[in-house]
Amino acid sequence: MWLHAMGLIVTLALGLLIAPLAAAPPGKVVRIGILATGNPRSAPYWQAFDQRLHELGYVDGHNIAIEFRNVEGSAEQLRDRAAELVRLPVEVLVAGSSAATKAAQQATRTIPIVTASGDPVGLGFVASLAHPGGTSQA
Repeated sequence: MWLHAMGLIVTLALGLLIAPLAAAPPGKVVRIGILATGNPRSAPYWQAFDQRLHELGYVDGHNIAIEFRNVEGSAEQLRDRAAELVRLPVEVLVAGSSAATKAAQQATRTIPIVTASGDPVGLGFVASLAHPGGTSQA
């Protein structure tokens, strides 16, 4: 139940962030960076995420590029992979854990971050769910 609710929250947040990208110029490929500890495609929210992208008209390899960076190790490796995604650049970062969220926040102050951590307010990642603050778009 909790994992299903987390998947729904991540999917809704991504939908809100990605929907405005639909106004991107024709031919532009939108890049999403996914930072995880482990294989994000095996995460419970992945099917909902993939389905929502499809509903919005995004097809991986056609008008969207999903860049995966995952590690099975240290916080330093997460920081390195987060910095790598920022350099690509990506339009949004999806962090698959609390450690990945922290690494993403250290890597950027301008790219929106969607976190799959259980309690982003309690963990100090956002001020509140109603007004998360954090990154802003120029």
